[in-house]
Amino acid sequence: MSNEESEQLRYPIGKFDVSQPLTDEQIEQHILSIAGLPARLQEAVANMTQEQLDTPYREGGWTVRQVIHHLPDSHLNGYTRQKLALTENAPTIRPYNEGEWANLTDSQQGAPEISLALLTALHQRWVLLLKSLQPEQLERKFIHPENGEQRIREHIGLYAWHGEHHLAHITELKKRKGW
Repeated sequence: MSNEESEQLRYPIGKFDVSQPLTDEQIEQHILSIAGLPARLQEAVANMTQEQLDTPYREGGWTVRQVIHHLPDSHLNGYTRQKLALTENAPTIRPYNEGEWANLTDSQQGAPEISLALLTALHQRWVLLLKSLQPEQLERKFIHPENGEQRIREHIGLYAWHGEHHLAHITELKKRKGW
């Protein structure tokens, strides 16, 4: 497999680009993406067999089951980071080791329905919060120890991309396998 093919499997919708500040219209679109992700994910994994759920989306990648469980793990962290930024002055957040989390039993063996329900409830709360943000709140920041200062404005875009990125891992695998 060529490096280009490997990159396409790893980043089926491309990498997140934060080179330009996001406009208010883009933020609205990203919030809609976040709102719709749980239903699109549910649809993508409906009727998948246990064998399909335990298939990696690429060589060396996570299984579909791990991706499903990763999304609420990651989005809970993203939601919390934004709430910290809204209630504290540029807090330094605590990163987590997503690869190690994906290797825990709940991510490797858990029923997808558990994380689909969690993601649905989380996104309902998150979207309620995001839709209420005032322009000055979109500029609030937090500090990521590895990635530096991040504004809520771009963080919304990152998490919209993140959901679409992992959804594409699943949908592209299904296309390649003819499922």
